[in-house]
This record gives sequence, C-alpha cells and structure tokens, in this order.
Amino acid sequence: MNDGFARAGLDWLIPDWPAPQHVRACVTTRSTGESVAPYASFNLGVHVGDNLEQVQRNRSYLAQVLQCQPTWLDQVHGNRVVTADARQTLSADASVSRSVGLACCIMSADCLPVLFTDQAGSCVAAAHAGWRSLAAGVLENTVAHMQVAPQHILAWLGPAIGAEVFEVGGEVREVFMQQHPITEQAFVPSQNPGRWLADIYQLARIRLAACGVHAVYGGGFCTLTDPRFYSYRREPVSGRFASLVWITQ
Repeated sequence: MNDGFARAGLDWLIPDWPAPQHVRACVTTRSTGESVAPYASFNLGVHVGDNLEQVQRNRSYLAQVLQCQPTWLDQVHGNRVVTADARQTLSADASVSRSVGLACCIMSADCLPVLFTDQAGSCVAAAHAGWRSLAAGVLENTVAHMQVAPQHILAWLGPAIGAEVFEVGGEVREVFMQQHPITEQAFVPSQNPGRWLADIYQLARIRLAACGVHAVYGGGFCTLTDPRFYSYRREPVSGRFASLVWITQ
C-alpha cells in the first residue's frame, strides 16, 4: 500500500501501531482530489455543501487506491455503534467490521477519529470521538460491540484538534469530571476567563483505560494548525478527511 501511495504522489498517513499484517489502516489528507476551494482538494464529506459529483469521484478514487470498500456513516455526535454496511449510510458514530475488504470509515475535521483492531485481527472498528460522542461513551460502546476481551484490543488515535488550541467551556470540563474525576488533568485554564484548553487525546486514553484498553497508540496531531488536514475551527466552511481500517485476505 505504501508503494501505491508513492506512485500516486500522496501524503496520506499510515498509522504506526502493531496491528496484525492483514489489518490495514489509513488517514487521508487534503492531497489530490477534485474538490475546489473552500473544499480543496480531497473532500470526502457529502454534507458540507461541496459538489456531490466531485465528492463521489474522490470517494471512488479512495476505494481504488486502498483496494477496499469504505463504509460511510451519517455521524451525529452520539454513541451509536453499528456493523459496517456498504449498502446504506447508517446514522451512527462508530462501526465494526469482520468482513474482508469492508472498511470502517470515519470523517472528521477536528473531532478525534479512533481506529481499533484486536491482536488476532478478527475484527476492526472506527469511532468518531468529538467531545460530545466521547462524553456519551462512544469508545466504550465500540469496545463492547467488538466482542473481544479489552486487553486484546489495540487502539490508534488519529488527527484531531491539539491540546494547545482546543478551547472549551467549563460545562464541558464538568461533564467529563463527573464521569471520571481523573480527567481533571486533561484540562488547563485558558487565557480567556471561564474557558479551558482540553486535551482530547488524554481524555480518550483515560476512557479507554477505564474500560480495559491500554494498548493505545497515535495522538500528537493538531488539525487546526496542520494544513494537511481539514479543520472546522480554522475554516467553518470546510471539507472532511477520512480515517479507515479494514481486514485484508
């Protein structure tokens, strides 16, 4: 797959995690694609006002390069987890797949994408973990839906808004602290009174650990400051990039 990226001149990301060899994962960037400003260039979101024909061509190119079938969700910032389905777009914020070539796919532009597999590579999953979904338990629900012992699950945290710039209100901090008091350490006071800087990566790690998943990799990105990625906070009219994970033969 890396050779294919090089031939296509792509800068898409390959997660650095100890997944089984037959489990593949990828994160797209704005590189290549047919969308024009403000969605330039590889927008994969059909809900953001972009030309739908161009988005569909971008999606077709994605499937061609990765040699998998992405399954798309109507993400609603909730905690519903579904079995990946290529035949329809389901309303949910996470999906699980046990089928060869059927990729779990999350779109984002500041929210946290989390990819999962188990040590045997028997199933994969992807979750859309913005702060609302995170607080609602989307990660815990995804782990439960995988039906694998949590100690055998690997998770990878994809590109999201960074801790230095993710400013939230005190009510967001209270939601997390009421559920897990330890999350206090994931918030530091902002320069703006009554506001806090939140580390969404740390929040995800805390919640994953609480449900028994300790093999967590990734993190350290910042979609707001890294121009490779779409960012809703940087550009409210913006495209979406995708994070995918799938099983190969």
